[in-house]
Amino acid sequence: MKKVTRILIAAAFLGLGTIAQAQNNQSYPPQYGKPFKDVPDRRDVVMYQVNTRAFSKDGKFAAVTARLDSIKALGVNLIYIMPIYPVGILNSVNSPYATKDYNEVGAEFGTLDDFRALVDAAHKRKLAVMLDIVANHTSWDNPWIANKSWYELDAAGNIKYPRNWKDVAQLNFANQDMRLALIHSMKSWVFKANIDGFRCDFADGPPLDFWKQAIDTLRNIKTHKLLFLAEGSRSGDFTSGFDYNFGFNFYGNLKNIYKNNKSVKSIDDVNTKDYQSTVEGQGMVRYLTNHDVNSSDGTPLDLFGGKKGSMAAFVVVAYMKGIPMVYNGQEIGTPFRLVFPFKTTSVDWTLNNPDITGEYKKILAFRNSNETVRRGALDSYSSDDVCVFTKTEGSKKVLVLTNLRNKPVTYTVPAALANSQWKDAFKNSKTTIGASVNLEPYAYMVLKN
Repeated sequence: MKKVTRILIAAAFLGLGTIAQAQNNQSYPPQYGKPFKDVPDRRDVVMYQVNTRAFSKDGKFAAVTARLDSIKALGVNLIYIMPIYPVGILNSVNSPYATKDYNEVGAEFGTLDDFRALVDAAHKRKLAVMLDIVANHTSWDNPWIANKSWYELDAAGNIKYPRNWKDVAQLNFANQDMRLALIHSMKSWVFKANIDGFRCDFADGPPLDFWKQAIDTLRNIKTHKLLFLAEGSRSGDFTSGFDYNFGFNFYGNLKNIYKNNKSVKSIDDVNTKDYQSTVEGQGMVRYLTNHDVNSSDGTPLDLFGGKKGSMAAFVVVAYMKGIPMVYNGQEIGTPFRLVFPFKTTSVDWTLNNPDITGEYKKILAFRNSNETVRRGALDSYSSDDVCVFTKTEGSKKVLVLTNLRNKPVTYTVPAALANSQWKDAFKNSKTTIGASVNLEPYAYMVLKN
């Protein structure tokens, strides 16, 4: 791909046509490997975020590949990998989201062959692979900078930066050549690395019509089933073709429930708002942590009541409404933040918290084994302190009660659920729900009929 980069630079500086013309005249790479046939139904995904820089001390793809068995054993069926591209140096804060070249692998992570080996190993374990991409902006030393019309300009003709992110340059989506070059790059990764979709960073930046153009183009690759996650909050993302939006509101609301004693009933309002524009199968990716909030806010242990409290919260993440996501290190109870730009701290995989890991496995195993909890219709019966809901699919029903307070709570059971017979989802023992249920601090119950 270095040859392509040289052609692009030469085209810009030697007057041989625009960068887009140079790039779009390049044929797509030949298909590497066999397209993965086991990409999960979008309703059944359990996602795992890989921050390659912080995943190991050396920050290499090989370290991720070596742990795929453990990731799979957690109950995951899709991994999304943070940007793998070279990171810009000019005006840099060393952010992995300052892309220097959309078509290359950053040497800090390894080579294209190393990335292919990671994808191959994931597919062998029935894990789909989603690649992170930043379509809104580039680094200041990206070759595209040579063509200023590809970027937004101020009144003086200087390239703008988005928001207060001075380390990156704002792309101009009114420029059709730039759009085509960006889509060309995305499509090329499907062929040359055999990936299964994209997580699109800051998806609320580019206009919705760009995303429709890009996703429509990529879905025309009939040999691949692709999934698309918008790190965005616009309802229009779903209309543009994304499978998922990001659970910003859910995370913030859950944090307020724990920190500020906000009513648990407020989750119902979040669900209503988040899902108002979805069609069948589209949904929200929800989480207790990710690379941003782990660095800025704290770990799940910090924010959600330690081990017990964070597991109670994860039950809601996994079962209520949405696609659960686990951030690398979360499953072993990493007690410290992985701090931006993720070069000074890394996950300590020798940390031994088998109780936490085992509980994540238990929760996700039930989700994976029970179609009702994944796809069933939601009815909420929450109180101010306890998140209570049922999922129903035909004659099958799941009932979840989880105390989100660090105190004992007596939950008054509504008439629709009172005096009903169930089985414990984890023990398979019979349980009767009477007129009230006493729940210890951060205790949860998962029942099925």
